Amino acid sequence: MKYHVILQPPAIDDIEQAYLWIKEQAPDAADRWFRGLMQAIDTLESFPHRCGLAEENEHFEQAIPQLLYGRRSGAYRILFTITADRVHVLHVRHSAQQPLKPDRDSGGDAIN
Repeated sequence: MKYHVILQPPAIDDIEQAYLWIKEQAPDAADRWFRGLMQAIDTLESFPHRCGLAEENEHFEQAIPQLLYGRRSGAYRILFTITADRVHVLHVRHSAQQPLKPDRDSGGDAIN
């Protein structure tokens, strides 16, 4: 089965912010990082169920798997959900960032 991968607006924002930060730190690495990240995301078309659950999973009703991209201190966590034949990429977060939790003040959740 082939899944349709959809980047949600918060994930697009996360990717853009990470790209700009990397470009400031190491301009030559930014494009290579972006291409590799997108290739990693594209692998979710084939077998998204191979990924383990993210730490955020315990705070939400729907399962939140994660795909890791990068190495050691440079790793990013690609957070997503799977519904029928669709993979919704919700966020892309550096592994050093705190896990997302529901936004209890507004009644919504911070993952979507």
